[in-house]
Parts: sequence; C-alpha cells; structure tokens
Amino acid sequence: MLKDGMSKILVTGACGQIGSELVPALRERYGGENVIATDIEETNPELRKDGPFEFMDVTQRGAIGAVVDRYRVDTVYHLAAILSATGEKKPQLAWDVNINGLYKILEIARERRVMRVFCPSSIAAFGPETPRDNTPQETVLRPTTMYGVTKVAGELLGDYYFRRFELDVRGVRYPGIISSEAPPGGGTTDYAVEIFYEAIKHQKYTCFLKEDTVLPMMYMPDCIKATLDVMAADLAQLERHTDFNLAAMSFSPAELVTEIQKHIPEFTCEYKPDFRQEIADSWPRTIDDSAAREEWGWSPEYDLAAMVADMLEKLGKRYEEGRL
Repeated sequence: MLKDGMSKILVTGACGQIGSELVPALRERYGGENVIATDIEETNPELRKDGPFEFMDVTQRGAIGAVVDRYRVDTVYHLAAILSATGEKKPQLAWDVNINGLYKILEIARERRVMRVFCPSSIAAFGPETPRDNTPQETVLRPTTMYGVTKVAGELLGDYYFRRFELDVRGVRYPGIISSEAPPGGGTTDYAVEIFYEAIKHQKYTCFLKEDTVLPMMYMPDCIKATLDVMAADLAQLERHTDFNLAAMSFSPAELVTEIQKHIPEFTCEYKPDFRQEIADSWPRTIDDSAAREEWGWSPEYDLAAMVADMLEKLGKRYEEGRL
C-alpha cells in the first residue's frame, strides 16, 4: 500500500487537458505502475511511456468494472467529460458522458469498495442569478448550459453517495484552466490558451469573447496542486466534499493581451464574440474560495504575470524546436 492508503489509481479522461498533466504528477508521486491512465481514444501517446494505459468508455459499465478489477483500483480521478462549448453543440452526448458516466463510476466504486473518488465540478455550475463578484461558496446554482446542469447534478450525486453509502467523493469547482502542455478541449475559457499559440506563431489573435469579459482562471500547476491537495486532505477536516469553490486569478481578454504585449510588443488582438459570449456572461467574475483555504489549506502560487511569463517561455521553446 502507498501513503494515504492508495495502492492503484485510475484516471479517466487521461488524455484531456487536465489528465495529460495530472497523470505524470500522480506517477511521480505514487509510481508509474500504480497509476492507470484511461481514455476513449489515445490522443496522448506519452501516457504509455511511464505506466499502464487502457482504452475505456466511461458510459460502458462493464468496461469500467473490468479495468477496476484487473488492477484492483481503490482510488479514482474521474476527469472524463464533455465541456461547455462542445456540450452546447451536443447536449445529449454531454448528458450521457457527464451524468451517466459519473453514475457508473460511482456505482462501480460503491460495489468494489473503492476508497476515494475525485470528480471535479466547474464554475459552469453557476448561472445568471448567481452573484458574479466574490461568488459565495453557498449560492444559487441555476446554470443555463447542459455542461453546467451536469456539473450541478454531479455535485449533488457525489454528495449523495458520500452521505448514503459513505463513499469518499471529493470535488472542486474548477475555474478556467490554462495549460502549456495540452491543447484546448472545447471550453468557453479556451481563448486563454489559444491566445498564447497565436501570439507566438502569428503575433495576432481573434478572440471569441468581448475584451472586457472577466472570468476566473487558474494556471495548470495550481490546478494539479489543488487536485492532489484536496484528495490528500484529512476527511475529518472537511465540512463539505464535492463542491469547493476554487480561485487563483481573474482577468479579461484585454488584460491578458496587455500582459502578453510586455513580452511580444507586436502582438495584436481583435474581438469577434460568438455563442460562447452568452455562456461567459452567465459565469462569475471572481470567486470566494475561503472554504477551500480554511478546510484543506488551499493557496495558489501563480498570478497573471507569473502565468504569462511561464506560458510564453515553455511554448516559445517548443516553437523554436518545431514542436508547436
């Protein structure tokens, strides 16, 4: 057994934006052979190098059970999901993957006595009636997207399994996540990733949100840190479980452009809002994450300036090497 009682860890949606960086972090901490990466298709071959990889569809209960049994899994990081923008184009698929997939994961975990399940929520759980500034931990949850609906339902379902079956389900409400390693995955905050690629390659970008649209964001290293920290927290210290507000920084596209221009002065951006603007307008601008700070010691390490500098350094190096 490993520390925290974990012996075998299953990651669903491992080839996605967060999974692509969470899997290596878990393997570094717990050993490559102890972290099983799974996804419906292999879009990140790197995940095969340091540990097992299995093709797995989270809507297929038999497939989940077979992998859990084969590796004697006792901890699950359930990241497989259809994100906001893609979910509006394919709402039926979003429901099937995000809700039916989660239900099957929780049922298998209950039956096999899995020790702990991580299932993230999102700021998409909020809606137009939610206070947009310093959004409270306990507040109105009336989202207007299918993705948001599935996140609210997922929070409640995970909490039900904790209270009814004593299954240790944990989750955080991720803000927009910015990664230097994985490409955008169909989210409304993806402009904050795309913009770096275009700034480096073409010195110009067309943004699908208005220039003054402020949204909560987080750099991937902080996202991974938060995910590992909440899963390692002492259960006795947690008053809530599946819905921790999480924050690091909030900024608008114009503020991000200004920061990038400090490094690439010739960079320009124009704004052509599309259907994602309405989604963004239903989400908070800033988040109160005092519950996470108090209950499990959450504290981010990156602000806007530090994130931009690190993103440009990493992506710039890959561009020079012909890997971007």
